[in-house]
Amino acid sequence: MTTDCLFREDAYLTECRAQVLGVTDAGGIVVDRTVFYATSGGQPGDRGKLVTQTGATIPISGAVYTDPAKTVIAQILADGTAERPAVGTPVTLAIDWDLRYRRMRMHTALHLLSAVLAYPVTGGSVGEDDSRLDFDIPDAGLDKDEITAKLAAMIAADAPVTTRWISDAELEANPGLVKTMSVKPPMGSGRVRLVEIAGFDLQPCGGTHVRRTSEIGAVRVTQIEKKGKQNRRVRIGWA
Repeated sequence: MTTDCLFREDAYLTECRAQVLGVTDAGGIVVDRTVFYATSGGQPGDRGKLVTQTGATIPISGAVYTDPAKTVIAQILADGTAERPAVGTPVTLAIDWDLRYRRMRMHTALHLLSAVLAYPVTGGSVGEDDSRLDFDIPDAGLDKDEITAKLAAMIAADAPVTTRWISDAELEANPGLVKTMSVKPPMGSGRVRLVEIAGFDLQPCGGTHVRRTSEIGAVRVTQIEKKGKQNRRVRIGWA
């Protein structure tokens, strides 16, 4: 049993038809295909709704992977007591697009931030209004306005954002592609997804992103925190 993760190929797809494959022990709904991004890589799972074949609407509070290889996704019901659709029945899934799009823009902005600050990334979190990356930086001396200006120039460049797949072996042969120290890209399925921002960034990532940097809009560095001897947390938000 696997889930076809439609968001990996088209992050702008907002709804889809699917078939119920099962129910998890925690009450999540597993389907054969989904537009719901599942929590991973610091990006929260999508919220939205599931509509049954009888027309009943069931709010979805999030989505999670049920296996380490990230091949099966369960949609989490906002109301744990709601009646679940029967296995084998067709349903329609629809995400909260405004929430998803804000996270797409933020996630893409974090990729640019990792290009501005070319240091190993020790952690991160994607939010719809506030996001962060933690960097392993020996010496501080970071300037919020300078970083904000560099981000603005990259966003204004309207660079295309594209994805492609490489094999596990290709990634192992190019370890420099991996910027994150704490979270490694999922391997074992035979292929790894790369996200490229033309001229600025290339790294493995399973998240959702906009098609061009200009879609990000205006962002600014809101805070730089010292989290350890060599750890700096850089937060960004909407300008």
